[in-house]
Amino acid sequence: METLVLIVHVLLAIAIIALVLLQQGKGAEAGASFGGGASQTVFGSQGTSSFLGRVTAVLAAGIFATSFALAVYAKQKASSVEDAGIPAVEVIESAVEAESQPELPALDGSAAPAESDVPTAGEQ
Repeated sequence: METLVLIVHVLLAIAIIALVLLQQGKGAEAGASFGGGASQTVFGSQGTSSFLGRVTAVLAAGIFATSFALAVYAKQKASSVEDAGIPAVEVIESAVEAESQPELPALDGSAAPAESDVPTAGEQ
């Protein structure tokens, strides 16, 4: 269900971008009033401004609704992780501790150091 809402959300976003790019700016209305032939358009004498404006508003409401639904899904996932008893802070801290403590052999005084070919300061 979450995937379906996400797909609808992306499609609505693409549609609203396309509609905003199709709309004319406010300066185009002044030129159309001096004989631009606006009364012969498909959408009526007002042109596409009111129709595209209404469709854009509907798509914006759809984006709001899908954003809200995705936020609800995200909250449910976050609460299900907390309910499972896996605190994220403890998991991260244990991973950091494991990385910061390398597995090196400890030298205790019982093992004698190996003989070396490198002379010490007193043997020169």
